[in-house]
Amino acid sequence: MESKNRDHNQLVQDIFTSIAHRYDVMNGVMTGGQDVNWRREVIRRTELTPGGQLLDIGAGTGDLAFEALRQHPDCRVMAVDFTDRMLQIGLERARKRGIDHARLAWSAADGLYLPFEDNAFDAVVSGFLLRNVSDLPTCLAEQLRVLRQGGVMVALDTTPPPESLLKPLMLFHLRVVIPLLGRIISGKEGPYRYLPASTEAFLYPQQIAIRMKEAGFCATAYRSLMGGAVAIYWGRKGKPKMVKAVTREKR
Repeated sequence: MESKNRDHNQLVQDIFTSIAHRYDVMNGVMTGGQDVNWRREVIRRTELTPGGQLLDIGAGTGDLAFEALRQHPDCRVMAVDFTDRMLQIGLERARKRGIDHARLAWSAADGLYLPFEDNAFDAVVSGFLLRNVSDLPTCLAEQLRVLRQGGVMVALDTTPPPESLLKPLMLFHLRVVIPLLGRIISGKEGPYRYLPASTEAFLYPQQIAIRMKEAGFCATAYRSLMGGAVAIYWGRKGKPKMVKAVTREKR
């Protein structure tokens, strides 16, 4: 199992290294620009208070971290990713924005082995991380560990197309449109075949919310977006007696 996890991690690392230079552009194109609104909601749901400390896991080039600082200028953010090229681009983007290390720090780290003490952060966020990790229970357990009591975890990720009249169109978008756009915009089609495939093979939102509850999160819930192609999940670190049933937010 450990060897399988290493192989998977290396595959993911290689893929994101190869597309880092066009990652932000492709995210905008693939989502029709909606990723901006999704990130805003992710940060709003953290319920950060003044001076709060936030951890962004699988931070990539920093979009969630930058959104956190936009909404909460006095918060402190730690952005971690295990792809060096992503971190390099994120650091350069922060430099151009005049964001110093005291407000936004960067670290090369694996989401399965976070190099932080227990109860270190008020909120933990991630964008498109969960479906790429080799061990989801460990990833969720690590996020719970580094959260302070009462802290909130919020995750954004793609989901398998739900059973609906739109499913054939969604599958066509995943299997045909995204690889084509990847070839045109980034010059690389292979990674954009892996990304849709990882979405189709991933768990459905209700299953993810249950995994969060099993990991120890309280009040786990989720909201489906874009016709069920994307979901935002959240949960709180609390005592076992506070655990509530998984809920789906209706809007």
